[in-house]
Amino acid sequence: VAGPGGGPNGLAVGPDGALYCCNNGGFAWTDQDGMLIPGMAADDYEAGRLERIDIETGEVIRLFDSIDGHALSGPNDLVFDADGGFWFTDLGKVRSYGHDHGGLYYARPDTSLVRRAAFGPNMNGVGLSPDGRTVYAALTNDRQIIAMDVTGPGAVGAPALAGFPGRVVHGWAGRTLLDSLAVDAEGHVCVATLLETPGIASVDP
Repeated sequence: VAGPGGGPNGLAVGPDGALYCCNNGGFAWTDQDGMLIPGMAADDYEAGRLERIDIETGEVIRLFDSIDGHALSGPNDLVFDADGGFWFTDLGKVRSYGHDHGGLYYARPDTSLVRRAAFGPNMNGVGLSPDGRTVYAALTNDRQIIAMDVTGPGAVGAPALAGFPGRVVHGWAGRTLLDSLAVDAEGHVCVATLLETPGIASVDP
């Protein structure tokens, strides 16, 4: 359909029928026992960004790559709400000298509103409860699903402790890492799990 370059990641069809893409900017890959494992930023990494892709023509339009003067690191996953805006996560980026942290963000397709809702490390999958009143995020390395109350367009309830948003819905022990998620019609959070217990886990919040 299109070749946007970088690292196309989460993808959703918007209300206008176009694809909206979280582009993490690209990874450097390591061969580990015959599997390619993503790690640090790619050598040609430029920026994380949100893109609109025309399915018919393949045209790729960069919507934005920063918010309030702060560059996006590794946009990861997105979900549209009933009003046509979308929540998206930024996983951050691992570099040779440290790790960028991302968070949870919200935008409208016309970019009339783009804002950060919550700061937090390694936010991966994102989803909404069926009533749209709760947004869920998967914390990859912390092995937790967290929930935040939606208080308005791109706004969530204040955390009990700054820098640690939301409340924990479920956590895993050991080296079960979390990836993308989706919420089913009954409100269960279905999250992809990696390494020790590969598969899809269904969690009743």
